[in-house]
Amino acid sequence: MPETAQFVDPRRWKALTFIALAQLTVILDSTIVNIALPSAQADLGISDGNRQWVITAYALAFGGLLLFGGRFADLWGRKQAFVIGLIGFAAASALGGAAVNTGMLLGARAFQGMFGALLAPAALSLLAVMFTDAKERAKAYGLFSAIAGSGGAVGLILGGVLTEYLDWRWTFFVNIPFAAIAVAGAIVVIREPSDSRNPSKLDIPGVLLVTLGLVSLVYGFTHAETDGWSAGGTAGLFVAAAALLVAFTVVESKAKAPLLPPRVVTERNRGGAYLSMGLGVIGLFGLFLFLTYYLQIVKDYSPVMTGLAFLPLITGLIVGSTQISARLILHIAPRLLMGPGLLAGAAGMLMLTQIDLNTSYPVLILPAFVLLGLGLGTAFMTAISLATHGVHPRDTGIASAMINTSQQVGGAIGTALLNTIAAGATAAYATTHPGGATSTERLQSLVHGYTTAIWWAVGILIVAAAVAIIFVNAQRQAYGPDGEGTEKDSVPIMTH
Repeated sequence: MPETAQFVDPRRWKALTFIALAQLTVILDSTIVNIALPSAQADLGISDGNRQWVITAYALAFGGLLLFGGRFADLWGRKQAFVIGLIGFAAASALGGAAVNTGMLLGARAFQGMFGALLAPAALSLLAVMFTDAKERAKAYGLFSAIAGSGGAVGLILGGVLTEYLDWRWTFFVNIPFAAIAVAGAIVVIREPSDSRNPSKLDIPGVLLVTLGLVSLVYGFTHAETDGWSAGGTAGLFVAAAALLVAFTVVESKAKAPLLPPRVVTERNRGGAYLSMGLGVIGLFGLFLFLTYYLQIVKDYSPVMTGLAFLPLITGLIVGSTQISARLILHIAPRLLMGPGLLAGAAGMLMLTQIDLNTSYPVLILPAFVLLGLGLGTAFMTAISLATHGVHPRDTGIASAMINTSQQVGGAIGTALLNTIAAGATAAYATTHPGGATSTERLQSLVHGYTTAIWWAVGILIVAAAVAIIFVNAQRQAYGPDGEGTEKDSVPIMTH
């Protein structure tokens, strides 16, 4: 068999179709339930206190288990992990759609997150070992990152259509045909290079420490949202997360076969890509939440109209990924795409700080969405490509899991952190404005909360841009087998 670096699968483009479909299914599930949640809450009698857990159960399981899922793919096969993840995800979706009480729905969401954590890194790492030509890889990553970036907004649209015209349960059932098509396609067309697997044993202590650490971290932000930042439980969770993740770092530095080899994350460019991606997603997912409520509650849009209002953002993400970044990444240093892209996203977000009760969608929100989408689409595609830059084939699963982890943890933190900020600003505004019992004043309080949180999102995107510009130093001409030139058999990503 030829070396992995020269392996060219004749069915790789067909495989990309099914890989992209599977990725879309996982990513859109981060938001598709948001719009359906009010209907599900009323139907199943879910308390306000448990409502957030429908979202959080998915995020906790997904974010906590991603590194394990990535290493599972490296050790036992990416195709196997991909197919098992899809089948399990479909089964969990069927359970969620058939839920008759709160516990059943929350359990289904947790199982969705668990199997999604197996599926998502396997999907991205399959691309890393199947596409070895620089130009082809750029196109493949462009499509993949467009889906990753726009999946949340697609979920809002699909969730609105299904909830309004069918039933909230179809936000779960819709995953089943998607998964069935992707499984059938994967079995037929996906072929993984046999010499790209990692023969090491699974690092059990590492799995336990990082899973508990990430779950504590995400749960800490969620706990802060419901109980406040000063609550003892919130502080305890953050302390536990810090202790567990520090212990994980120590264990990994000494393990013979670490779950997350330090070589994967300590390389400067990959580290910068992971961090800037996570920060960018914090801003993007927080925006999905606030603009969804703004359009439905303040502007009185229907669920379908709300979903359609996000189409320009989706379009911008797709164009930024597949046209701007994919075309320029072979000719321009990565940080010159990531930095300006994130700053353009911050500019679009800045425009959205000006929304009020009478804001015109075509005049303000539409151009802001386009600018935000183009900027973040360009930045995210470059970051996703850079995340597996120079990684040995045996580590592509765990490297892919890290970019997924930054997305999922960033999304969970963004939703919890910015929602807490918005709720606090809303309450403060209502307290300082007498007459807040009127409908107009209540809406004004909400808008004040949304804009306050969006200002924070602007700042986070600016920090993300600074991280990209400062940490990412890969040059176009060096964007080849390995940033340090030490791994001769690395997968050649973006070699020009």
